Amino acid sequence: MLGGFHAMIFSHPDVLGYHSQGHPESPERVSKTRQRLEAAGHKIAVPRYQAVEADALLAHDKTHVDAVKNGEYLDADTPYYPGIAAIAFTSLSGAVDAAFAAMAEDPSFSLMRPPGHHAGRNHVAGFCYFNNVAVACEKLLQDKKVSRVAILDVDVHHGDGTEDIFSGRSGVLYASLHQVPLYPGTGLVSHDNCLNFPLPEGTEEGFYLEALEKAIEHILDFKPGILAVSAGFDTYKECPIAGLRLEKKSYRRIGAMIAQTRLKRFAVLEGGYAADLPILVDNFLDGFFA
Repeated sequence: MLGGFHAMIFSHPDVLGYHSQGHPESPERVSKTRQRLEAAGHKIAVPRYQAVEADALLAHDKTHVDAVKNGEYLDADTPYYPGIAAIAFTSLSGAVDAAFAAMAEDPSFSLMRPPGHHAGRNHVAGFCYFNNVAVACEKLLQDKKVSRVAILDVDVHHGDGTEDIFSGRSGVLYASLHQVPLYPGTGLVSHDNCLNFPLPEGTEEGFYLEALEKAIEHILDFKPGILAVSAGFDTYKECPIAGLRLEKKSYRRIGAMIAQTRLKRFAVLEGGYAADLPILVDNFLDGFFA
């Protein structure tokens, strides 16, 4: 029990079951982070929920779901692996279980791969097959667990897939802090229910936390029933594929600022490719679970 709450972490060994030599989206991201969290005393559970095609269809077209299952898509960053659809459904399961736990007043974290926030309604992209956060939020909305959901995306890359799925969607607010210019080249301006906070290369903690505070103010004004966090750790100063300058301690502060909203909340692992990822996640959860 932390800060009056139980804290839940979900992971599954099956998500370690794919890799490409030299690809930054490696199984070590999850396995080493899990080892760090367990050593710190965190309990990690296998998801009880088993996501199926009907869940993916809450956020994706049938043609997209079929393409993931059959390998009938083309994206250099997001290759086909044998069994990747089953692994992607396992990753979805962690996000959905984290959302369910959060609704029961347990701040939660899904330590899974593949990530999700670049997967749009009808395309894979950026290492992402199904949009984990989008499906989990749609599950809560469709099941009438809540009527309003806010999504905070703190990955260094704009969550173009999440914006694609939810742009103009009643009952959903999407807020993203991300480096510009950088892949995927979107998120330059805010529109409709999508708030974008583009940050220049070299942004350090102080300016980043000011932008985060503004995003949180908008989220609180929206009065969501739950807050979903696309938790990317590629904003770290040593991340090999981006250029923001956050420190290890920054992630505890980010987690704490989110916790201070006192909203029901869950987070889902997105990016983060530095060797220090386990430390960054541990620090984030120290604040997020407070």
